[in-house]
Amino acid sequence: MEGGPVLPDSLVLEIFLRLPHDAVLRAGLTCRQWLAVSRDEFLWRELFYSYYRIPRSVPRHPAAVSWYREFRRLFDCIPCVEVQTLREHTDQVLHLAFSHKGHRFSSCSKDCTVKLWDTERLDGNIAMVHSSSMRQFNWGYTQFSQFNADDTLLLVSGVYMGPHHSSSGEIAVISLDNYTLLSRVRNKPYDVFGCWLNETHLISGNLHWIGNMTSCSVLWLNKAFQDVESENVNVVKRLFKIQNVNASTIRTVMVAHCRRHDNPDLLLDYEAQSQARRQKGQHQQHRPLLFDLGTSGSEEDDDEAAGGEEARLPAHRFPQPSISGLGHVMQSCKNVGHTEMAIETHVAKVMGRAHTKAPDYSLTEPSDPGEGEDKTYLLFTTGSLTYSPHQIGIKRIKPDQMTTCGPVLGEERSSDEFFDSLDHVIDIHGHIIGMGLSPDHRYLYVNSRAWPAGCVISDPMSPPPIAEEIDLHVIDLKSLREERRSLRAHRAFTPNDECFFIFLDVSRDFVASGAEDKHGYIWDRHYNICLARLAHDDVVNSVAFSPADQELLLSASDDSTIKVWRSPRMVRLTQAPGRPPRPRSFLSSWLNRGKNSASLSGVNGKPRVGSGNTGTEQGGEV
Repeated sequence: MEGGPVLPDSLVLEIFLRLPHDAVLRAGLTCRQWLAVSRDEFLWRELFYSYYRIPRSVPRHPAAVSWYREFRRLFDCIPCVEVQTLREHTDQVLHLAFSHKGHRFSSCSKDCTVKLWDTERLDGNIAMVHSSSMRQFNWGYTQFSQFNADDTLLLVSGVYMGPHHSSSGEIAVISLDNYTLLSRVRNKPYDVFGCWLNETHLISGNLHWIGNMTSCSVLWLNKAFQDVESENVNVVKRLFKIQNVNASTIRTVMVAHCRRHDNPDLLLDYEAQSQARRQKGQHQQHRPLLFDLGTSGSEEDDDEAAGGEEARLPAHRFPQPSISGLGHVMQSCKNVGHTEMAIETHVAKVMGRAHTKAPDYSLTEPSDPGEGEDKTYLLFTTGSLTYSPHQIGIKRIKPDQMTTCGPVLGEERSSDEFFDSLDHVIDIHGHIIGMGLSPDHRYLYVNSRAWPAGCVISDPMSPPPIAEEIDLHVIDLKSLREERRSLRAHRAFTPNDECFFIFLDVSRDFVASGAEDKHGYIWDRHYNICLARLAHDDVVNSVAFSPADQELLLSASDDSTIKVWRSPRMVRLTQAPGRPPRPRSFLSSWLNRGKNSASLSGVNGKPRVGSGNTGTEQGGEV
C-alpha cells in the first residue's frame, strides 16, 4: 500500500460512508491514511445517526467531545454484560437500593429478609455481608429499602400481616454500625413505602376511611431513633393531612431536594425546543420503638374489626397485594348503589373545598435566576377519578417542617381547615407503576400504563383498561411540567386490580427499568433510545445503578436472583488488571466483539447480540 497509488482522502471517505462501523474500524488498521480517514468526524456523525436510528434533529450530547467517542460511549459503556448472579434469596426479589457512596447495596424479598451486600471486594465480586429476617415482627415480606444521606441508617419497608387476613405496612430503621433495630413505624397503606427526609427523620403514612369511597391520608415525620435524654421531645409530627375521593389514596412517597438546578437542561423535546428557539430568534442500643400514628386508637381498630382494611392477597403473587385499600371499598360498594356513591363523592368534594387550607402557589413557582432558592418537594402518587394511581401530587416541605420539634400536629390551622391542599398536580392519564429521580433530583421519571385516549371514567371502581406497553414519562421539577413522552420498550400484562410496582433507576446518562416481560431495559437519557435488554427468567421488579459508577447495574427478579451487569469496557479492564492501557486496545476489542457475535433480532430496530454471557441483548452490538 505504501508503494502503490494512493486513493484521495475524499474517495476513501465516500467508500467508508457505505460501510458498517465495524468494517470502517477494520479498514482503519490497513494504513496510516485509512486510519486517519476512519476517525473523520463527518464519517462518525453519519454512522452515529444511521446505526442508532436517531432523528437528525437531535443534537449531539453537550458533553460529548467527538462523534467517534459518543458512538463508543453508547456502544461500550452500557452495563449489559452479566458478570455475576446472586442466589442467596429464596423467594422473589422485589427491590434493590445502593448506598450513596456505592460501597453497599440492600435487597428486599418475599422471603421476608433484607440483605446487605459489599461491592468493594478485592476480587471484584459482590458478596453478602448481613441478612435480617423480619418474620419475628409478623411481617409478610420486605418490599423497599433506602439508605439515609450519610449511609449510617437503613430504612426497610414491609407488609405487616395483621388480624382478619388484613395487611398494613410497617417501616423499620436498622443501624448499619451494628445491624441493630432502632425503631418501627406503622405505615398505612403499605405501598406508601416511606422515605428519608434527612439523615435522622423519615416520612410514613396513615389512612383513615371517612366514607365508602372517601378517605384521609396523613403523612407523618418520624425521628429514626429516640435518644435517652429526649423523653420530652417529640419523635413524630404530622406533616400533611389530605382528603382522598373516589377510592384513591396517597402512595409511593419520595423526597426531592432541588438544589437550585444549576445543571443544564436535559434535552428531551427537541421539536419544541427548536420551535421555541425560532420564536425567540435564537439558536446506642435500646428496645425498638413502635409508633402508632393514628389520630385516635379507635379509628384504626374499627377499620380492622370491620373485616380488614386491605384487599385479600392475589394467589399468583402471594402475599404481595398490588393495590392496597381496596378491600374496604369493595365491601362497602356491595351494599351501595352508583347513585349513592356519586352523591358521596359530590358531598366530599364540596366539604373538601370548604375545609381545605388554600394552596400557596408561590411555594412551587420557579425561583428567579438571581434568587437560586433550594426547595424540598414531597412527591407521591394519588388520584381523583378512580382508585388506580394516575396523578403525581407535589407538596413543598418548608424548612420549619424538617424536624419533629414544635406542635405534635404540625402547623397551626383554623378550626375550619381540616385538610391540606396539594401545591401542584400532574395527571399522567394512566396507571402509575413506578417512579425514580435523577441523581441531581432535577427530573422525575414515571412508569405508567396508559388509558385509552379520550376515555371517560363514570365508575371509580371500574377504571379504564390499561395498555400492555409501559410509557416512561419525564417531569422537570424545575418547571413542574411533563416533558415529551419519549421512552418505550418494556411491557406489562397484569390488569388494573393486580398491577404491581416496578422500580426504575436513573444515572447521569442512563435510565433503567424492570418489566413484566422478563427483561430489564436501559435507555440513554439524552437520545431517548433503548440500548439494551437484560434477560431474567421471570418478572424484573427492580433495577439500580451504582452512584459511584454508572457502568455497574443490578437487576432483581421474581426468579429469586439478583444479576450484576457491567459494561464491556469494565469487563475488559477487570480481566487484565495489571496491563497498562494500549492506544488501540478499544479498537481491537471492539472488532473482536463484532467478530465473535451472532446477529439477533433488534432493540429499537437495531441488530443486537449476546455479549458473551447469556441473558444480554444490547442495541449497540454488532
